[in-house]
Amino acid sequence: MFGNKTSSPVTEQAVLEVLRTVQDPDLHRSIVELGFVKNLAIAGGDVRFDVELTTPACPVKEMLQQECRDKVAKLPGVSSVEVKMTANTTARAFEGKVAMPGVKNAIAVASGKGGVGKSTAAVNLALALAERGARVGIMDADVYGPSIPMMLGVQKRPKMTPEKKILPIEAHGLTSMSMGYLSDDKTPVIWRGPMVSGLIQQFLGVVEWGELDYLVIDLPPGTGDIQLTLCQQAPLAGAVIVTTPQDVSLLDARKGLKMFEQVNVPVLGIVENMSYFVCGHCHERTDIFRHGGGQAEAVRLGVPFLGEIPLDPEVVIGGDEGQPILLRNPKSPVADAYRKVAGAMAAQLSIANASAPAQSNVKFLWDPNKTGGKPNSAP
Repeated sequence: MFGNKTSSPVTEQAVLEVLRTVQDPDLHRSIVELGFVKNLAIAGGDVRFDVELTTPACPVKEMLQQECRDKVAKLPGVSSVEVKMTANTTARAFEGKVAMPGVKNAIAVASGKGGVGKSTAAVNLALALAERGARVGIMDADVYGPSIPMMLGVQKRPKMTPEKKILPIEAHGLTSMSMGYLSDDKTPVIWRGPMVSGLIQQFLGVVEWGELDYLVIDLPPGTGDIQLTLCQQAPLAGAVIVTTPQDVSLLDARKGLKMFEQVNVPVLGIVENMSYFVCGHCHERTDIFRHGGGQAEAVRLGVPFLGEIPLDPEVVIGGDEGQPILLRNPKSPVADAYRKVAGAMAAQLSIANASAPAQSNVKFLWDPNKTGGKPNSAP
């Protein structure tokens, strides 16, 4: 019993029928048809149910909750409505990829060239997802120039489990792994491609990531050995391209996008970083590096535009001091911009997972629990 009974009976069928008019704006299907409505209970005029979304980072969660509450409240005999929003992050199976038990979705954050703020975007997008309740890890795949340890403000050595698994470093609610945890900042990594690829395979298959909704993978710029290794062997659910408005950056971003298309990794969208600058004194907006190129490129290439991130000196200061902008100044416009991009990215991933063909008899190139940590040959 949740409250006082009313004289008019409220039925489960009536509640479900009105909820059929509520559609997920990304999947374009009824929340009842999608199976989102859970634990429906009715006591007299009191109605209670859960709505289980495909991601805790859903950008329209509050809107859906309000729509459900308003529509059910209008039913005859209803005196109160309690709607609890939950999430069960969707995932899909992969064939011929490195086994990553517990990781539901691996997302590559990439750029065609350096200097566009890709690593900063990767860290803040990961934090934005975690802020919404998701379990998130971040993997620094830039072996030659690892920056994630500095941006997170940690410098520790990872520990090993008795089963020879590497335990990732925890900071700010994220689990992370980087070459920067394995070497000091004075010693350059002078490795050939095969050695680097081997390390990436270990980051994928030997690190004990645990249960994660999202593993954000910060790729090095370009389309070289590391990118190819990850695309071919990691179970990538999608990729995000970070660019700046200049034509030269967009040209390289286009190459990165084509690489993901060729290896059948869904491109979740393009992010335009350093999109504009707002003066803190006069509040006038200035397009320092032009503006709108990322959105125009997304339209031209037929991929989603996830959003634009303004230029803010606080972002640079925070990155150098190990305080990403979502932690340093969580109420700033740039922090809100990252939250919007993270929500759009999570929504596009849910769409990609829903449209992916089901796979059975999943095979993995490498399962360290069965092969002693040595890569198998491709099937």
